[in-house]
Amino acid sequence: MDFILAGAICIILLLILMSIGLQIGLAFLLSGFVVSFMLLGFDSSISLLGQASYFSIATPTWAAIPLFILMGAFASNGGLAQRAYDGVHALAHRLPGSLMIATCFSCGVFGAISGSSIATTAIFGRMALPEMNRLGYDKSLTIGVIASAGTFASMIPPSIMMIIYALFTQQSIGKLFAAGILPGVITALAYAVLIVIMVKRNPSLAPEMDKRLRAQISKRREVGRMWPVLMIAFVVLGGLYSGVFTPTEAAAAGALVSLFFAWYLKAFTKYSDVTSAMRDAANITAMLFLINVGALFYSRVLAVTGLPTELTTMLQDSTLPPLAILIGIMVIFFLLGMIMVPVGIYALTLPVVLPILTSLGYDPIWFGVIALKLTEIGAITPPVGLNVFAIKGAVPKDMHISLEQVYKGCMPFLACDVVVLILLVAFPAISLWLPGILMN
Repeated sequence: MDFILAGAICIILLLILMSIGLQIGLAFLLSGFVVSFMLLGFDSSISLLGQASYFSIATPTWAAIPLFILMGAFASNGGLAQRAYDGVHALAHRLPGSLMIATCFSCGVFGAISGSSIATTAIFGRMALPEMNRLGYDKSLTIGVIASAGTFASMIPPSIMMIIYALFTQQSIGKLFAAGILPGVITALAYAVLIVIMVKRNPSLAPEMDKRLRAQISKRREVGRMWPVLMIAFVVLGGLYSGVFTPTEAAAAGALVSLFFAWYLKAFTKYSDVTSAMRDAANITAMLFLINVGALFYSRVLAVTGLPTELTTMLQDSTLPPLAILIGIMVIFFLLGMIMVPVGIYALTLPVVLPILTSLGYDPIWFGVIALKLTEIGAITPPVGLNVFAIKGAVPKDMHISLEQVYKGCMPFLACDVVVLILLVAFPAISLWLPGILMN
């Protein structure tokens, strides 16, 4: 069989398997194995699968992923998300739509100790949604802001998706972490401005908080209660950028500090509290590693077909301007983001597009931020917005919220994300300024 044709079959088979609902990791493994069997035979395919399964993740850097997941599990089960939410709300409670603004920035703060977009969305869905519903906030918009703000964990370090991008592209994890800070902060500020404008134009979206409730909020006390969250972020990011920790060591230190604070604050009072958080982290890690192993095996099979090399050569020889090629690649990422998880998108596209972009002079660290921003947008875009399904699962059944209402609530923030994306493309220094300072 022609190798290029086999590459096309490999992509088509993957999309078919995903469309029928097969788990994404298994879809990668099955489609990759079928095509490798057609090209190399059974024994060679088994050998390639075994090598990919072991050598693809047999590096110390991969250990950072389960450790960051464990850190997030200790932090969420230890009540640190609630402290972040209360502290940010105390700072923003006099602004229109204060609870929605607090949710935006709290997701950013908690993203700095979680790294998981879906986990952040589910946690704040259970924590912030009942309070906003009790105060009469618009249901569709409040759910939309939680689903959208949950994506900040993909951009604000330590981001699990940044680690995966770095491992796929052999880029510096530290530089990627630094590159995501300013875009994450800008997105949170843009969301907050959008909420203020929307609520001022239509006050019924977020009724003003009762004066008695406002009087009960102690800014100094609630902000002071955020110190464990800030301490964890300082240990992880400060240790990483000072050179004291490698990414894996920073993750391990963060997990230990999170466990200590959960015990110190008496959120963990018995051994089963610890094992429950570890069990949650193990389940998430197992699912993520199955996807990663499948995606890496798939990318190797795709490389064997030569399709990425052919496409790279074709685009390099074309007369299209570099900006047109970049926009075309971004459109592909956007469309795939509607139907695939980010790991799958990276496995399918990065072997093809990254050589093209680097040959055109684009910085791979900068493109990492662009890719993450596009996957953030995909997480709240129909038909398969992962954060939308995460928040839908966290909504109490008595609220009777449909997927259509969730997507409707996400649309203003989706438009906001597109504006931020345009800024990041037009001004690469937004992403590259901080890595240049911290890493040099």
